[in-house]
Amino acid sequence: MSIAPHGGELVNRILTGAALQAAKEKAPSLPRLKVDAYTAFDIDGIAKGMFSPLKGFMNSEETRNALDHMYLRPGIPWTIPIVLGVSQEDADRLSTGSEVAIEDDRGDLAAILHLSEKYSVDKTDFAQKVYRTTDPAHPGVAYTMSLGPVFLAGELDVLQAREIEFQEVNLTPAETRAAFDAKGWKRIVAFQTRNPIHRAHEYLTKSALEICDGLLIHPLMGTTKSDDIPGDVRMACYKALIEKYYPPNHAMLSIMPVNMRYAGPREAIMHAIVRRNYGCTHFIVGRDHAGVGNYYGTYDAHYIFDEFKAQELGITPLFFDHSFFCRACGNMASIKTCPHGKEDHVFLSGTKVREMLGRGEEPPAEFTRHEVAQILIQWAMSTEGK
Repeated sequence: MSIAPHGGELVNRILTGAALQAAKEKAPSLPRLKVDAYTAFDIDGIAKGMFSPLKGFMNSEETRNALDHMYLRPGIPWTIPIVLGVSQEDADRLSTGSEVAIEDDRGDLAAILHLSEKYSVDKTDFAQKVYRTTDPAHPGVAYTMSLGPVFLAGELDVLQAREIEFQEVNLTPAETRAAFDAKGWKRIVAFQTRNPIHRAHEYLTKSALEICDGLLIHPLMGTTKSDDIPGDVRMACYKALIEKYYPPNHAMLSIMPVNMRYAGPREAIMHAIVRRNYGCTHFIVGRDHAGVGNYYGTYDAHYIFDEFKAQELGITPLFFDHSFFCRACGNMASIKTCPHGKEDHVFLSGTKVREMLGRGEEPPAEFTRHEVAQILIQWAMSTEGK
């Protein structure tokens, strides 16, 4: 039997049949609100149940609970508010209790919002609690501060699922659950990534797979920073690695179309909750999970799990320390398993790797697989100087 979704219900807000037709006919007469790609991805996350038990954008009480207590309501952990920020002008022309047609960043009619509340939140307080900083250089802080001063709450009726690149592996939570059942997997571990998988990541995933039936390699494919490696390059790396180095009956690839918020510890909790909704029972939490810059401690994303009861989260976190290849050990290891000094460890900074790739140099095999390195070299050399 599959793991229960967060909050007990796998939400599906995508209209079909007569309800969809009625919504399409009604939409042209409704006030219209245009949103950006970030919000469009959030709508999709609500629609498909990734953010279960949310059925729409959070209200003031839910937002305050999440900010101050990291709960949606008693017994339901929730660490990052999912909100719709609009300008004062847009808020003034919309009435509570009315319906609002939402146009996405592509110009498509995405959803109808049943507007239940208009409210405001101190965005500085929002940023400090979610990101632990108000530094505008932090990408999450910058986006939060760019939001309009009024938040709109209400349930959503979604007219169409958002299709993106790599749609063939963009499985919904309902679809991954069905796939796990078909494979006979009962213990499924998810691996969160927004970067190509190097040897240390491979070590983490295979260590976790030793105690689970299946591995879901689940790269985030929503909005990310402009300097993150492009999605098509990352996908080529994932596919090359999975094809040659993972057993097909124990590993699968599916993307997660959710925005990267770079919220460190709080985002680690959200990533776990979302993976529970996808049907996973275990979740890998690595070093500096969902971090950016130097805003979080190396293992803050581990410590935050201690603030919740295991039964409330409903998914088992697997905590991994910094991993590397040790020349003295002759294999992959971590600080928990290796007694040798740093001089024996193969570790390259992201900057060093980028420089090597840009020169057409392949990082050592102890750091990355040859197949992955070749893809990254081709990308890095094509972008050098741009």
